[in-house]
Amino acid sequence: MNLRDIHTPVMLERCIELLAPALEADDAVLVDTTLGMGGHTEAFLERFPRLHVIGLDRDTEALRIAGERLAPFAGRVTFVHTVYDGIAEAVAQTGRSHVDGILFDLGVSSLQLDEAGRGFAYAQDAPLDMRMDQSSGVTAADVVATYSEGELRRIFERYGEEKLSGRYARAIIAARAESPIDRSGRLVEILQAATPAAAQRTGHPAKRVFQALRIEVNRELSVLDRAIPAALDLLRVGGRVVVLSYQSLEDRIVKRAFAEAAASTAPAGLPVELPEHAPRFTLLVKGAELATDQERARNPRATPVRLRAAERVRPAHGKQARP
Repeated sequence: MNLRDIHTPVMLERCIELLAPALEADDAVLVDTTLGMGGHTEAFLERFPRLHVIGLDRDTEALRIAGERLAPFAGRVTFVHTVYDGIAEAVAQTGRSHVDGILFDLGVSSLQLDEAGRGFAYAQDAPLDMRMDQSSGVTAADVVATYSEGELRRIFERYGEEKLSGRYARAIIAARAESPIDRSGRLVEILQAATPAAAQRTGHPAKRVFQALRIEVNRELSVLDRAIPAALDLLRVGGRVVVLSYQSLEDRIVKRAFAEAAASTAPAGLPVELPEHAPRFTLLVKGAELATDQERARNPRATPVRLRAAERVRPAHGKQARP
């Protein structure tokens, strides 16, 4: 299996360009919080020969594949099986208190989408699993089997922004009373049958429901809510973070956290801003940056991406600058 052929990292050159100024030192450390199949990390290790990467992933299969791909860089990569809100503990395990760069490539990975048996893709019939870490936690089938109509409607509305949430929740409750819904194909059939003809012309009826189930199963938004502030705290002065988001709910969390970090904390009306109130971060791109038309044509998975980046310009406390 040639991983370079089946997995094209999204906005790779732009990520390298933004993080490069923070990674030139002899002992620079980058945390790839969503290692996946190691595409981004491989490029950084090739481009920065003195760089060490701490690669995190909750998916044990992804860690195995990345380990094979990154074998030529043995000694320069530390692999950690964890969810990315465990970033502080992962860095501490390596004996470090701060790092120079952090990359988040959020959402479901190419490995998870392409492996039919994982149940992430509504276009393929498979066990209704959707766990990024298959060693623990509830599955999408568990959610569909046990959540009440109101709970299902809530997650479809909140995490899928689905206008037909109530209709779909009722259809699932009725269908599961007849037999268990334990495969993605059956769930797709239920959703299609519950979708008015006019709505079916606006896109696949399962798309937003599958997204909502995946987010619920993996607690993606609550994890991200904790992970971004933890990551910002780990950056030394001059350190940079880049986040690639693939849907609006993720991007809103990142946008809010970055805006707070880049804002002054001076009380309103204070005539002079004291140094301790100055912003801790500066934003490196205006708003959310999108992939170019050329990249979207070459790599369709780059189509929905929104990139945000920030640099630490002031320590919160203690010494975080490089000597």
